[in-house]
Amino acid sequence: MLTTKRLRDRRTQRNRNRLRKLGRLRPRLSVFRSSKQIYVQLIDDTAGRTLAAASSVEKDLRDSLKTGADIDAAKAVGKRIAERAKEAGVTKVVFDRGGYLYHGRVKALADAAREGGLDF
Repeated sequence: MLTTKRLRDRRTQRNRNRLRKLGRLRPRLSVFRSSKQIYVQLIDDTAGRTLAAASSVEKDLRDSLKTGADIDAAKAVGKRIAERAKEAGVTKVVFDRGGYLYHGRVKALADAAREGGLDF
């Protein structure tokens, strides 16, 4: 029997394989959601480096939020990554939900990043 972690890893790989085919020239906006925080990175897979990152652990966000594990935190992180992506000169990305359902915090982060100017 497969564990929950193994099932999520399989979904993650299936999603990333599809993203590699679709968005070869675009950086990947990768989301990691823990039970207490949310993290997002803008990754250039061709060069193998991170262009920008944001999380609910950052000091100014942590002080202004009630918790790092709710929709408000995800919206704040989404706006922050959109600002940092613009500074890095990136406007078009592919969204890597990381095996998580496109619902709740993941959806709120994606919507906030779109409002901030990212195109995916």
